[in-house]
Order: sequence, then C-alpha cells, then structure tokens
Amino acid sequence: MQKTIGQLLTEFEAISLDEMDDVKLMNRVDTKFAFSVQALLELLPALSANYRILEVEGTRTPFYESLYFDDANFTFFSEHHRNRGHRFKVRVRNYVESKLFFLEIKEKVKGRTLKKRIKIDGFPTALDATQSEYIHDLVDNAAQLKPVMWNSFHRLTLVNKLDKERLTLDFDLKFKWDETEYFLDKLVIAELKQENVHRDSAFYQLMKLNQIRAYRLSKYCLGMTELYGASQLKFNRFKKKLLHLKKINNHAA
Repeated sequence: MQKTIGQLLTEFEAISLDEMDDVKLMNRVDTKFAFSVQALLELLPALSANYRILEVEGTRTPFYESLYFDDANFTFFSEHHRNRGHRFKVRVRNYVESKLFFLEIKEKVKGRTLKKRIKIDGFPTALDATQSEYIHDLVDNAAQLKPVMWNSFHRLTLVNKLDKERLTLDFDLKFKWDETEYFLDKLVIAELKQENVHRDSAFYQLMKLNQIRAYRLSKYCLGMTELYGASQLKFNRFKKKLLHLKKINNHAA
C-alpha cells in the first residue's frame, strides 16, 4: 500500500520558521514545475536526504489563503500575459497556522523576483491609505487596486540542508471569486527558489531524471483565466500551458 503524504513527511528532518531566516530569499530566481499529486508521492522519498521540512504549529502541510488585487483593466494580468520584463503582483496572504497576514508585493525584474511585505491585521475589503501608500512606492496604479480573486492551497516548504535554496510544493489548489469556484485538486505546483539558477540542485536533478520540464505560469494567472474567462481577459499565450496543467490534473491517478 502506498504511503500518504503525511506518512512520507515523517522521514524529513524538521525546520522552524525562526531557523529559516537565512533562506528568506526576498531577491531570488524562481523555477517552476508542475506534476500530479501521485507523482509527488513518488518523488518525496528521494528528497529527504537533501532537504528539511518547515513545521508550523505541529503541521508540515500548512494552509495558505491569498486575496489578489488588480485594477479594473486587469493591468497586472495583462502585463504578465505580454511577458513584460518588469511587472508586479499584489496580494494579501494569510499564513493560517501562524495567524499572520501580510500585504505582499512581488516584483519581477529581468527574470528575478523581488518580494516585499508588511504585516497587517486581516483581509481588507479595500486597501486603506497606509496600505496604498506602501504599494504606491513601487506601483503606479496603487490607488485603483481592488480585490479580484481568492486563492487557497496547502504547501510543503523544503529547505536545502547545504545550499541557500527553498522549494515549495503547493497542492489542493482552489480559486474563487463571487459565486465562481475552480479546483485543481490533483495538481502540484513546485517552485524552486534560489539566489541564482543552480541546476545541480537535488530537486532540479530529480526533475531532469523524471523528464519534468520547467514551466512559466503563475497561480494568479491560472486562476484568473478560469474565473473571468475570454469575455474579460485575453490569454491566448497561456492556452497551451493551461491545457497541459488541466491534463495533468484530470488524468492523475
């Protein structure tokens, strides 16, 4: 009988949030991969020798909730779709087990991800003056931003024992806005976070061994295309990738 995710995670040495201070990687290069939950069960045993796992309040699969913001023209989405070299995402994220909320700005500059955040009290229905001012230092359309999408998932966070590298593995993906919901419950989105691309990484080599190629598409864009559709968004450049992700999810064992 195949072990569950929880059973496989007992083989990993734990790391706490305080111990992760040296690998925050707020200025980094991200490399993403997608595969099924079934594949995750097969891959995890090969990772415990090289990685420790984040444990928060006794759980190794903490829950995350995010509220994304954009303007009426969906500027952040369209800039990602146009593959603009300098672009942004703005969200409020709830780290549920830690009971922490952060207003987060992710800036993409020449292939690097720069992340900035401030602690706030909860999910806002609209950005207040302080929050808008914080965003405005980086983003021109801060005053026009409004909530556009909810997203939630469970996450495994692995930390390389030797190198300055983190690996996040997100699953049980859910997207929601108003009465529309979209689930990808058999898909895993992995994100390798490094100071610079290091293809000798244990995870990178494991992906190569299993012929799983890197891909470029954010959870934000994935959810927005499904919730808003072609009547409100242009996403021709994403269609092939979206079909690939759906195929992984729908054909997973």
